[in-house]
Amino acid sequence: MTDDKTPASDARQDLGHPPADADPVHPVIAERSMDAQTMKAFAHPLRMAMYSRLSDVGSATATSLAKHLQESTGQTSYHLRQLEKHGLVEEDTSRGSGRERWWKPLGYRMHVEELGQDAANLRVMHSVLHEGLRRRMEAISSYLDAAPTEPRAWVDASVDTTTTMTMTLEQERALGEELLQVIERHQTALGSSGKAPAEGAESRRVRLYLSLFPLVDGEDAPSR
Repeated sequence: MTDDKTPASDARQDLGHPPADADPVHPVIAERSMDAQTMKAFAHPLRMAMYSRLSDVGSATATSLAKHLQESTGQTSYHLRQLEKHGLVEEDTSRGSGRERWWKPLGYRMHVEELGQDAANLRVMHSVLHEGLRRRMEAISSYLDAAPTEPRAWVDASVDTTTTMTMTLEQERALGEELLQVIERHQTALGSSGKAPAEGAESRRVRLYLSLFPLVDGEDAPSR
């Protein structure tokens, strides 16, 4: 596995503030800002599982979600409507024959410093964040287990890397914005639902996890 690049997924989940000088509608920032009501609605275990599955496959029907998650179609249909109500999914009008609706996930942004001010919100926020972390670790672990039997070209194109640097706040902010711009550029080139590959070309769903944060709790002493 190489250590210098990683492809992107469709639905983006961002934490914290955008850069101070960022345009409020800059494409590298998820447009949907999750408020406390939306976060509480999203925190339902089945809704988070459905959202994760939609992110994995790009779009799906209530029936296919029910089959994958071993739930009834009535349950998945109801929870899709709730996710739609809170702006977390929308109908994928590029799919389907009209007999059954297809749904795709929408990116969201969590302002953790705002949502964490209330003790009740803080508990829900931790639940959402830790579930996301659990699914992230599960996805990475599944890939690492499968890597020895994966086609060599796909393994070589994948990335598993950690880099630690000493940076100023301005340098960290610049790095984060530039990385998001790279992701946005590739997503734009592919199209929101994924551009059809050239005839005969193999394509797969690819997941990107990008984390950039200062070390805390004694792991890193701030420079003065």
